[in-house]
Amino acid sequence: MALSTFVKISGITNLSDARYCAGMYVDLLGFSLERESDIFITPAQFNEITGWVSGLEFVGEFVTYKLPEVQETLVNYPSVKWIEHDRIEPLVELEGKGYGLIYKMDLQEVRHIEQEVAEKLNESGIIFHITSDHEELDEEDLNAIKLISGHCRVVLGVGITAQNVKELIDELNLYGISLTGGNEIKPGLKDFDELADILEALEIED
Repeated sequence: MALSTFVKISGITNLSDARYCAGMYVDLLGFSLERESDIFITPAQFNEITGWVSGLEFVGEFVTYKLPEVQETLVNYPSVKWIEHDRIEPLVELEGKGYGLIYKMDLQEVRHIEQEVAEKLNESGIIFHITSDHEELDEEDLNAIKLISGHCRVVLGVGITAQNVKELIDELNLYGISLTGGNEIKPGLKDFDELADILEALEIED
């Protein structure tokens, strides 16, 4: 089995999510690496989780850290091959350093980004991860996403359900989607329903 599009899972905090997602052949697992985060993953936790999975790559997720802090942090996570950041400056500075780069941006920001800027960032290899505080996408949202996806690789992280995921990918010309991991009810026990439904909707026969 395989998935019909690029899939990133954000905010991984436990082995159950990691193993399930690896078994579903997602592309990237993201881990929050800022100590101030509520879902911060220590190097020991990271090694414990990632040591059990294979066939995918790992993303270090950052929100506020400047470039020196990002680089200092990554020393303790040598298997991280991708970097996601809410700020564009550290990503631009990391261009050419051997990492995959993802710019996490709010939908409000998407509406105001200039086409030339988007194209320039795309040429730098940066993927756009679009998120939003509200869970449903209206017509204006869809138009803004479609406009930018014509010039960049866009991974959508909002408004996705098992019922609309294929339609969104096709209509918005998406490079892929992003879903979020959850908390374990207790070690080894997870409620995968929503995540599983979406991933299963994307499954294709080999």
